[in-house]
Amino acid sequence: MNKRIKLLLTEEKSGFSADELSVFDYYNIRPVFCNKDGEELLLKITSEQPDVVLMDLFMTRLDSLGVMRAIKEKDITSPILIVSASFNSPALEREIMLNGASYYALKPYNIKAICEDIISLTSKDNSGTKAKIYDDNDIEIKVTEILHEIGVPAHIKGYNYLRDSIMMSIEKPDIINAVTKQLYPSVAKKYETTSSRVERAIRHAIEVAWDRGDVDVLNSYFGYTIHTGRGKPTNSEFIAMISDKLRLQLRTVVR
Repeated sequence: MNKRIKLLLTEEKSGFSADELSVFDYYNIRPVFCNKDGEELLLKITSEQPDVVLMDLFMTRLDSLGVMRAIKEKDITSPILIVSASFNSPALEREIMLNGASYYALKPYNIKAICEDIISLTSKDNSGTKAKIYDDNDIEIKVTEILHEIGVPAHIKGYNYLRDSIMMSIEKPDIINAVTKQLYPSVAKKYETTSSRVERAIRHAIEVAWDRGDVDVLNSYFGYTIHTGRGKPTNSEFIAMISDKLRLQLRTVVR
């Protein structure tokens, strides 16, 4: 029988329904509840020695960043999951990940999804070492695999422009809100071309993939998120969807 996973979390037991608590049982996870108090949480981490810690971003006396820094000094390697009731900032998310978090999510979170992430983290981390660290080469390989799977031909210019755009968007999520002012010029500079040519080449690459690609594969990535009247996604929609999916997969990135 698999070892029961001990999860220490900054939640009140009364905040969960009976059905939600049964989900923990189903995944063989034993929740240990703690007040939203960073100093109390630190004491419980030491005394309980949990397999995984799920803590709120903001707590009394000591926030999550302070707790993670203290944990690092104590050489505690339990995977950390951070949740926030409302605050969502790419810069803060990056800071959280840099300080050792394996996962960041906004409330209300899905108990089943969280449990599956916990199972995934602990199965990768049975030796007590940190979860896998991805570097730029790993990310480039994953982006390349997705473009091939979707059906973007590698021999056209838009292929390289798309790959670089997606990687930039993973690194700097806010850049997707400044496609014409920042993203295209950055790619154009690298390839010694113009922003308009980058835009046209990416649009052509997406059109080719939409015309020749596997419909099931395209639906698996884009589903019903694209406007039905237009069919294919815009450049920014395409880049945003792929980069968002990859960013979720690479939550354990430490850069």
